[in-house]
Amino acid sequence: MDLFNPAESIKSKDFPLAVRMRPLSLNDYIGQDEIIGEGKLLRRAIEADRLNSLILYGPPGTGKTSLAWCISSVTKSHFVSINATTSNVEELRKIIAQAKIKRISTNRKTILFIDEIHRFNKSQQDVLLPDIEEGNPVIIGATVHNPYFYLVAPLVSRSMVCELKSLTQEDIAKILTSALKDKTRGLGNLKIKMEKQALEFLAKTCEGDARRALNALEVGALTTPKNKDGVVNFSLETASESIQKKPVVYDNKEDAHYDTASAFIKSMRGSDPDAALYWLAKMLYAGEDPRFIARRVCICASEDVGNADPLALVLANAAFQVCELVGMPEARIPLAQAVVYVASAPKSNASYLAVEKALDDVENNRVQEVPDHLKDANYKSAEKSGRAKAYKYAHDYEGHFVKQKYTGEPVRYYEPTEMGHEAKIKQRLDKLRKA
Repeated sequence: MDLFNPAESIKSKDFPLAVRMRPLSLNDYIGQDEIIGEGKLLRRAIEADRLNSLILYGPPGTGKTSLAWCISSVTKSHFVSINATTSNVEELRKIIAQAKIKRISTNRKTILFIDEIHRFNKSQQDVLLPDIEEGNPVIIGATVHNPYFYLVAPLVSRSMVCELKSLTQEDIAKILTSALKDKTRGLGNLKIKMEKQALEFLAKTCEGDARRALNALEVGALTTPKNKDGVVNFSLETASESIQKKPVVYDNKEDAHYDTASAFIKSMRGSDPDAALYWLAKMLYAGEDPRFIARRVCICASEDVGNADPLALVLANAAFQVCELVGMPEARIPLAQAVVYVASAPKSNASYLAVEKALDDVENNRVQEVPDHLKDANYKSAEKSGRAKAYKYAHDYEGHFVKQKYTGEPVRYYEPTEMGHEAKIKQRLDKLRKA
């Protein structure tokens, strides 16, 4: 159990940089604007000091502990931190009793921060319920798991539940820059020459984990020898060693990004699953958003495979949805499955060519009017104007097909190939067109 004032403790140089740089005000808190931005419910509740119980969940290093510290500082509450993996019911009861005494004697609330709260069993969670109603102590739980699956329903129903997302590359860059400049809590007293590429590399490869980025920055700055002028040159190589990941030339705003994505798509189009997997691995290793990759796979499945294997688009879309749900690193598995399937499938771009021809026709030629027998007739007096009068309902005829005009002037865009399933489509259309 840790009993301390966050504002005083983080000044100690004995604490890691990631701890010292935790924000003490909401204005200093970087990221999570969806829940803590100006006017948002959680921010209003913190500023009004009306929190009773809060559950924060999200990936590591996204600011769950930092937000708890921030709340303690803003509300001027006593802060107690425990970890559910090492705590027990006896300790919980003791902390709750001390919080009540402190409230009576000093009129000061206590914030009980419970890290990895999902590790508490049902009886341990039940201990918290009576005091949540009184708001003393104020319970703030943190977990990487969905609380709706891991916590008891009464605890969830009594709590405000907020999901924290992985920090963006821009958010991490701001945090690192702040640590480099801060002379009180950060590394501002050191002469550090930070290469732009090194900063961007740390911000990208930490995968939204601010703690990991700050730890890498600190170990790199403190272990790199100074030059004769007393300056620490923090290079890309230093960043790579610090975060224990080699740099890959891949900038999401430069040529390397588009060139790699292009090679990835062309490898799938060219039916080379091994090459496609290589470019997939490069993008994932470099920190590319798996959703960006999944969208490229979906486009390729439709544009380059098409009706030669309609299942390709179904599988690609499923991989995209899984990426949305599970994220990295697990998302690499359905992505690989979809990439291999699309690359190995028979190819046809007939649907893509067909819609391009149709769009060109609409854009450059006179737009055809809808024939009267195809117009909507679902309103009174439609028949008087001739709408749908001669329309033939296909299901009333043999083979569920009847020949009639569906455009004023005949058009032909879709030319199916002999590849895969599209060969069957071609056979059927040829038969119908001859009829």
